[in-house]
Amino acid sequence: MAPNYIGKTCIGTLIKGTYNKKPKEVFIYNICDHQEAYHDVSSQAIAFTAGVPPVAAALLIARGDWDIKTMVNVEELEPEPFLSILNEMGLSTCIHEAPIDDELSLPRTLCA
Repeated sequence: MAPNYIGKTCIGTLIKGTYNKKPKEVFIYNICDHQEAYHDVSSQAIAFTAGVPPVAAALLIARGDWDIKTMVNVEELEPEPFLSILNEMGLSTCIHEAPIDDELSLPRTLCA
């Protein structure tokens, strides 16, 4: 089944809130092509996008970039090393910050 998958996945999170008492909206996401993923790892993009982040986290722990001696939520860890290693592993992450105004809306521009 996987060799015949075509198209792309878009997995992301839309975060809405306030920053410095002003509304803020950020969309963080990745896009993965099914055929490219199958060519690289003999699986479709869904499995690739599910498998790469835990491996990236394990590498950051093994390298000492993330210190596991204290218990924290993953959101409290430094994100830059994680996003960087995801990119090195073929899963680039895009971040879109919407303009701050009265009407917050889902960003329309996506990365290539």
